[in-house]
Amino acid sequence: MEYGFLSHVLVWVVGAITAVGAVGLVLAVFAMGRTAYRKD
Repeated sequence: MEYGFLSHVLVWVVGAITAVGAVGLVLAVFAMGRTAYRKD
């Protein structure tokens, strides 16, 4: 296995984790905002 390929895979893994984390964070903030806003 080449070093270049390994580093490329590592960058992709980090990018995927960052993307999933960002989406999760946005969804969590959106859900919290909605529940805090709609206090019936």
